[in-house]
Amino acid sequence: MLDFLNRHLMHPFMAWREGKQHLRHLRALERTQFDPPEVIRARQLAAVKEQLRHAWDTVPYYRAAWTKAGVHPSDVREFTDLQAFPVLTKADIRRHNRALVSSAHDVAKCRVKTTSGSTGVPLTIYCDEPAMQWKAACTVRSDEWSGYRLGQRVAKVWGNPEYRHFGLKGRLRNYFFDRAVYLDTLNLNDDRIAEFARVISRHRPGLIFGHAHSLYLVACALKKTGVTDVRPNGIISTAMILHDWQRSVIETVFGCKVTNRYGCEEVSLIASECEEHNGLHVNADSLYTEVTADGKLIITDFINRAMPLIRYEVGDVVVPSDRACKCGRGLPLIERVEGREADYVVTPAGNLISGISLTENFSNLVPGTAQMQIVQESVTQLRIRLVADDDFGDAGRRKIAELVRDTFGESVSHDVELVDAIPQEPSGKYRFCISKVARERMQEMGA
Repeated sequence: MLDFLNRHLMHPFMAWREGKQHLRHLRALERTQFDPPEVIRARQLAAVKEQLRHAWDTVPYYRAAWTKAGVHPSDVREFTDLQAFPVLTKADIRRHNRALVSSAHDVAKCRVKTTSGSTGVPLTIYCDEPAMQWKAACTVRSDEWSGYRLGQRVAKVWGNPEYRHFGLKGRLRNYFFDRAVYLDTLNLNDDRIAEFARVISRHRPGLIFGHAHSLYLVACALKKTGVTDVRPNGIISTAMILHDWQRSVIETVFGCKVTNRYGCEEVSLIASECEEHNGLHVNADSLYTEVTADGKLIITDFINRAMPLIRYEVGDVVVPSDRACKCGRGLPLIERVEGREADYVVTPAGNLISGISLTENFSNLVPGTAQMQIVQESVTQLRIRLVADDDFGDAGRRKIAELVRDTFGESVSHDVELVDAIPQEPSGKYRFCISKVARERMQEMGA
């Protein structure tokens, strides 16, 4: 009954009270997802053309870059014409950040999104509120492909829960409205996992959501302790590669299919599995995607007007698909994502820290960081490989020392290794956190 009231009463009331449009968008998106592929593609092309014109008229960076390249928005009649436009890189965003903001938008009124992403490169992205509402609707739509329904309780295996940043108001909203319980991946140990298992056994979440490997660790812990009565409606794995052996264990323990979802902070949802669990549907209502001959993913976000990301090389490698999904949705597919991987780091106390959470915190907090990779050589020794920009200096080194001390304790030492670049592996993967001792700890936990 509470789930029903939350979905049909509380969520509409809060959306009305806060002036949000995501539920209205959601109703439209639920209808259009079954449009034929050619209808969806025509809609994408029209939206891309409009975004190109907007960027030319209001974004200084694009006008200069496209003029230099000898291209103009009017040149684009088909998607193939877009290939003449220069690719936008993470380095471009860092170097020209404010020049990528539309003059039609006030950054003070935009949402600010900071991320180190899958490549360890810290970025600041500005997003206008209408775009945020649309993207939220797209995310909810894909969430419900898992079997979860908006309004149900959620269990999140995630680092640094956002509601904590808003004090008492945030806690009250989370308790009564968002109804989320968290297992913080910045400090995992057997006791915390056991307590999380007790909480989700008691509260029966409709959705379990988290990093792929974190979900796997929780499933292993529940299997080891004999907890078999947690049966969510859906499980969503995100932020890193979901391996088949991880998927198998998670699905066996929870008695529920895992929905693999792919996104990044810069553009939000990119693609998600549907109930068929055979490939990931591209969020074609927000993005146009290109895949190069070597598998690199290039994204054009045609929704965010405040800071358009056009032909943005997101830094991941994917396998494209031209299949039609049995679910009947006209949204295009990618077979799988191949370019994300992360390790856990083991603390001297025997706890685990999510590599994605650790690198996210470090790279965003250390001034002058262009790119970062954390290597755990031993339980008491870290190597911080860092691509520095002009702002890196003594303050950055002091901040690294402070973060290592606060996170791991006085017994852990570290070296800072300045490098020109941190290359991807031959497979296309970028390992932004490498632990040489985590596997032994995984085995101790039954993983």
